[in-house]
Amino acid sequence: MISGPRQSDGRQLTSLATPIALTQLAQVAVSTTNIALMGTLGVAEVAAGGLAMVLFNQIRTMCVGLITGTGNQVATVVSQGEKRGRGVDAEVRDVVRSSFLIATIAGLLGGVLLIGLGWSLQWLGQDASVLGEARPMMVALAPGLLPCLWFQVLRQYTVGMQRPQALLLVTLGSVALNVVLALGFMHGWAFLPELGLTGVGVATSLVFLITFGVFWAMVRRDAKLGATLPLRMWPVRMATVRDELKLGTPIALTYGSEAGMFSVLALVMGSLGAAALAAHNVVYQIVYIVFQVAIGLSHGSSILVSKAVARDEYPHARSVAWLALRYAGVVVAVTGVAYVVAPDWVLRPFLADSDSATVELAHSLLLIAIVLQFFDAAQNIGVGLLRGLKDTQAGFRLSLVGYWGVGLPTALLLAFPAHLGAAGVWWGLTAGLATTAVLMLRRYFTLLHLREQEYPRVLAGSLGH
Repeated sequence: MISGPRQSDGRQLTSLATPIALTQLAQVAVSTTNIALMGTLGVAEVAAGGLAMVLFNQIRTMCVGLITGTGNQVATVVSQGEKRGRGVDAEVRDVVRSSFLIATIAGLLGGVLLIGLGWSLQWLGQDASVLGEARPMMVALAPGLLPCLWFQVLRQYTVGMQRPQALLLVTLGSVALNVVLALGFMHGWAFLPELGLTGVGVATSLVFLITFGVFWAMVRRDAKLGATLPLRMWPVRMATVRDELKLGTPIALTYGSEAGMFSVLALVMGSLGAAALAAHNVVYQIVYIVFQVAIGLSHGSSILVSKAVARDEYPHARSVAWLALRYAGVVVAVTGVAYVVAPDWVLRPFLADSDSATVELAHSLLLIAIVLQFFDAAQNIGVGLLRGLKDTQAGFRLSLVGYWGVGLPTALLLAFPAHLGAAGVWWGLTAGLATTAVLMLRRYFTLLHLREQEYPRVLAGSLGH
């Protein structure tokens, strides 16, 4: 067992986190350009297309959660093989096959659910004309869920093998391809059918399919990755499927819980007025962009923890956690300086023509966002660290306490009885994220300490036999 942090921790975390973070930012660019393209069609199309995209992204996020543990499973198998000095190609293929099976079933069920929502939302008070525009786009988006999830399986596989660099190149290409295809299907260019808003959905599904195909070919040609990438999706061991679902289901529920809290708080903001909702949406989008860096740190640190724990290197796992938190602190500090020194510059792309009340409120929310961003990053890193220990169920329980037990009630109390309005909602959100971060990190370090204490006894027992 090593006695302290490794010299290469920073390089390893950076090499893992950077392409993942940049890939996440590129994916945000796809959704942002889709919204911009919808805006060229009209306000009604933005409302309908925005609704379809929100529902698709909610379903996709929870489905992705089911297979997020694949990278940790692969990293654990590889590290255990290295520790024991034996090959693990068959075990890695088994994990990837199981993940593809889960992704396929989740994609089919998610697509059916998305289409069904297009007709069921009429009973929840949604505008009939908006739903009429949204339904064809939902049908067009539904098939894209399958290749989207297959791409995520490959993504987790490459991250688990510590070779995620190709991700960025593929995703950047998908941004450009999405714009070209969406414009073609929207307006009927280059002999394509003119589909209007639905064309955005068709283009998105095609981009998911093409992106998966290109990424598959790139992974297959890689000497290291291609050697353990299964060429057929059978046979599948149900024991491995159960292990992945045991790890992934709480992650999916955690993602759903977090998204649900943000959705409820958006409704609260709406009750405070149009200016509050507009300021909230804009600053939330800015924070969401920065949050993609935290996702990279979360995935990168999670993989490094999985490898360290598989080798019983508990001090190393501890140093990785602190390193990820320090990196998050640096990112928050740099962006925080921009929020304080040049808030108008930060807000200009979103609020160029807005009224002074909205801009003033956005300024105050930006200042709160400096604190919120760190705890948001810390709780996401905490989720990744616990995933590295394969303790995703605790992560889900703790997120319920932080988000719903502390965050939402605090936001409501500060917004209304305390009369802090929109700022109260954001301070409540910050309190919820801070609570979740503290609980998750305390759980992680406690589990590490317990395993470190047990390791000498386990080692002595194995040597005795």
